[in-house]
Amino acid sequence: MKRTYPCQPIAGVGAVIVSHGKLLLEKRKNSPGKGKWTIPGGLVELGERTEQTVIREVKEETGLDVGAPRLIDVVNIINLDHNGVVAYHFVVVDYLVDFKGGVLKVASDADELKWVPLNEVKNYNLTRSFRVFFKRNRQKLEDSNQVV
Repeated sequence: MKRTYPCQPIAGVGAVIVSHGKLLLEKRKNSPGKGKWTIPGGLVELGERTEQTVIREVKEETGLDVGAPRLIDVVNIINLDHNGVVAYHFVVVDYLVDFKGGVLKVASDADELKWVPLNEVKNYNLTRSFRVFFKRNRQKLEDSNQVV
């Protein structure tokens, strides 16, 4: 399925990893949102449950092992081109996950990974959809108290 100018929405996941009051952010290397910060994630593969996808995507994109995905939010990402035609349409299921271990490393589809204190996240150049997510869910993230 093509990502740009799709015939239908594309399903994806986002991984919310909070540890010691810091959130793992990823600087996007590709569109949509190229050069902006968001959470790690990716597309659901055929036959894969979203809970499996979030665990797989975190490992592929960050090198980290996570588990126990818990639904935190669903975000719609709809970007229109200059003619008002849908250029991108993703439905992203965001999960809060437990950090289990691994060595943080940047994969080919990200420019950078960074642990950011929750009180500083809003100061980053966030994707529009993640900024909305963060405003809506900041208290949940602060209450998560996950420890490495």
